Amino acid sequence: MTERSILARFWYRLLQRSVQVATGILYRTRYTGKENIPASGGVLMVANHQSHLDPPLIGVGVSRRMNYLARQTLFSFAPFGWLLHSLDVIPIDRDGIGLSGIKESLRRLKRGEMVLIFPEGTRTSDGEIAPFRPGFTALAVRSGAAILPAAIEGAFRVWPRWKKFPGRGRIAVHFGKPMLPSEVAGRDDRELVAEVERRVRECQAELRSDARFFTP
Repeated sequence: MTERSILARFWYRLLQRSVQVATGILYRTRYTGKENIPASGGVLMVANHQSHLDPPLIGVGVSRRMNYLARQTLFSFAPFGWLLHSLDVIPIDRDGIGLSGIKESLRRLKRGEMVLIFPEGTRTSDGEIAPFRPGFTALAVRSGAAILPAAIEGAFRVWPRWKKFPGRGRIAVHFGKPMLPSEVAGRDDRELVAEVERRVRECQAELRSDARFFTP
């Protein structure tokens, strides 16, 4: 794995800890299933997409460094663009990951890193999971990475797509059992997309069935 500078690693951990503290206070964020996160090796984390809060809230629940993707247009807005660059975020085009985004994501997975992706392609309009778009599975197949399903719940209520600013509420994240490379290999694309979507929906159902999550 290519080592990042000490400063870059320190900056990531500082922001990670800051987000953990802030969201813990604001949203009482709870994480379950962390024992399912592979300790090493390339991991493609696949999650549902409820709000703008999803990437940082899911990412900071993982002790390993997470690689994020963001629209290319967001890099042009300073100082937000500077922040994205400082976190080594992978730029993607408007219509999807794009060739350059695929290559860079694949490169990092092969280096044994983690990459977070939202196969729905956009934030939910009703809190439910939309059908997954195909294509993301090629990253796992070509890189030999494990696929880790995850779900976030409560973020839609806190910040639905029609609101300019987030409100208050409780948010929870659950990490499901990973699909190891041996499980990924041999499945055709349609079958693999369907299975990953099923597992992400299962993670969301796990959160919704937990009465503690809805207890004030």
